[in-house]
Amino acid sequence: MQKCVLGIICLSISWTFTEKDHKYRRTLLQHISNSRASVNPEELDPLILTRMGLVYDEQGKWTEAEALDVAVMEKRKQMHGDEHPDTLASMANLASTYWSQGRWTEAEALGVVVMKKRKQVLGDDHPDTLTSMGNLAAIYWKLGHWAEAEALELAVMEKMKQVLGDEHPDTLISMANLATTYWNQGRLTEAEALNMVVMEKRKRVLGDDHPDTLKSMENLAATYWDQGHLTKAEALYVVVMEKRKQVLGDDHPYTLTSMANLAATYRDQGHLTEAEALEVVVMEKRKRLLGDNHPDTLSSMENLATTYRNQGRLTEAEALNVVVMEKRKRVLGDGHPDTLMSMAILACTYTYQGRWAEAEGLEVVVMEKRKQVLGNDHPDTIMIMENLADTYKNQGRLTEAEALEVVVLKKRKQAPKQPI
Repeated sequence: MQKCVLGIICLSISWTFTEKDHKYRRTLLQHISNSRASVNPEELDPLILTRMGLVYDEQGKWTEAEALDVAVMEKRKQMHGDEHPDTLASMANLASTYWSQGRWTEAEALGVVVMKKRKQVLGDDHPDTLTSMGNLAAIYWKLGHWAEAEALELAVMEKMKQVLGDEHPDTLISMANLATTYWNQGRLTEAEALNMVVMEKRKRVLGDDHPDTLKSMENLAATYWDQGHLTKAEALYVVVMEKRKQVLGDDHPYTLTSMANLAATYRDQGHLTEAEALEVVVMEKRKRLLGDNHPDTLSSMENLATTYRNQGRLTEAEALNVVVMEKRKRVLGDGHPDTLMSMAILACTYTYQGRWAEAEGLEVVVMEKRKQVLGNDHPDTIMIMENLADTYKNQGRLTEAEALEVVVLKKRKQAPKQPI
């Protein structure tokens, strides 16, 4: 009986991504969870399992999504073999779930396999091959391997220009991805130029209000922000927010993201009251729409905590930081990059409070875990080493501080400048 119920529910799930679709899939989570408790996944069709996985993935339930992705992949290997397009699609889905979990080394390993097999089976120019190259580049972003990401994205962009033309939406996505890699490398002038081209082409091809056009405006605003052009960034963020409200509605996740971005721009300009007002709205809406433990909800809580800290409201900032850290440990695990980021931010709050020993304790843990998870040369690892050196200095432990600073300086000279 429950197997039939699951089948009926999952067949109603579409692969489109409008706000209506997102809302509908959110309503299915509890029904699916209740029904699948008494059903053996081996008895279900891979298509049903894949659609269930989409529901869990969108709600940040990545452990459940992973289990379903693995089941689909194994079923398709048995049914079709390792190199069938459906098998490779299921491997790509699992790699995406690893990416969401912060398991980027595992995501990379699987992403490389998918890309190579698609090249062999489908050819270098097949859209699925190009998609897998783009996905692998996104994993390289997270690992801080920006040269590798850039090489892949350049190849994808050039192939898409040849196959699809300069103004095809997929070509423009590849250009936007390359611009993001330039941004990650601190090559802000190149990022700005490419983002500007993408934005203008999307306006002409898709229209001013299309979601992809608004995303390109948002990317350009982020580049302005890192260049210190905060007024220009603010102006673009306001336009994006207002258009998303009109097109998508006040509660759409993209609308809330644009509100969060605008709030961060206000914060960086010292407009803390305006930043706080927006961040409270975003946090409350995300709690209501996504739940208290969703990654986006936790990010909004962390943003609000940063504004509290900048306002000197350190007790309130600390309380939120602790909540976020504990929830991320529970939901994502101790070693997830987002968990480590929340620990580093709490350490920063302790620093503002003059609680050096507590800050040091967290920073040492974060540094060691980042070395394990991200590697010694990742920008986030280098940043926490720099923070720890400052904490040593604040405690008068100058020899230890100097030793770390020498390592940091050497690593920064070896790597391209990164936006912090």
